[in-house]
Amino acid sequence: MNALTTSNINFPRQKSVYHGKVRDVHHLDNNLLVMVASDRISAFDHILPKGIPFKGQVLNQVATMFLKATSDIVPNWLIDTPDPNVAIGHACEPIRVEMVIRGYLAGHAAREYQKGIRVLCGVTMPEGMRENDKFPEPIITPATKADEGHDEDISRESILSQGIVPENTYLQLEDITRKLFERGTQMASERGLILVDTKYEFGLLNGKVILIDEIHTPDSSRYFYEDGYQDRQDKGLVQRQLSKEFVRQWLIENGFQGLDGQEMPNMPDSFVQTISERYIELYEKITGLDFVKSDTSDINKRIEKNVGDYLK
Repeated sequence: MNALTTSNINFPRQKSVYHGKVRDVHHLDNNLLVMVASDRISAFDHILPKGIPFKGQVLNQVATMFLKATSDIVPNWLIDTPDPNVAIGHACEPIRVEMVIRGYLAGHAAREYQKGIRVLCGVTMPEGMRENDKFPEPIITPATKADEGHDEDISRESILSQGIVPENTYLQLEDITRKLFERGTQMASERGLILVDTKYEFGLLNGKVILIDEIHTPDSSRYFYEDGYQDRQDKGLVQRQLSKEFVRQWLIENGFQGLDGQEMPNMPDSFVQTISERYIELYEKITGLDFVKSDTSDINKRIEKNVGDYLK
């Protein structure tokens, strides 16, 4: 199986292209973006050495479903998806803050908590919690959006004091974030899943707040299986989850957390296959649909044709 790790496509009317950790963003005239979801995978803000077959298709199609399902809460950038790996939408002015919301003490928050930290991004976390316990109420722990390197935790107070966004805009972001998380939680529960935590990115289009990028995908979100969750917590067992946290754990076990001097471990093909299967499993679980694998014989050529036909 081929994986899309690099793309050198020049679409009609293209003005520039930005290659991100996972997505390649092509700027076209008429204020259009063509966003190609590659099969690259990143963890600890580093791109791993091998691509994951069908990962980009999963991300693109899951994000498309949730963008359509939340458009009544906030307008979003998406216009159409002419290819399994491609979304076309409006170019927006990005707001340089990621809105991270956490319903449970997991991932980064749990690692900080284990260090004895009880205030994360200006939000106090209760004493006596165990990893994967549910917070009394979801907490918002924003991060600054870095073009390169690590995104960094930041508090509401710092966002406002630094003038990153005006206060009325930031309060709007918090309100939308809570509503999106509530909708995502409800949709996950209908499929037997728990939406543990996630992040949202926003931009401005004609002065209005717009939801951009992906939402509720396994790259931006963490899911637990609802069935057996409480029993596992009571017994102190690891939760069954659908996210890329298991990739981070594998890296940690192999001596890599993205810190200076650490070397990226080699990924065996069997592990690459496992990651691909996990992504497909999440797609089928969260959508309730069978995953239809796209033609991967020449992914770049397929994308170029599909997008080119659409733009005509």
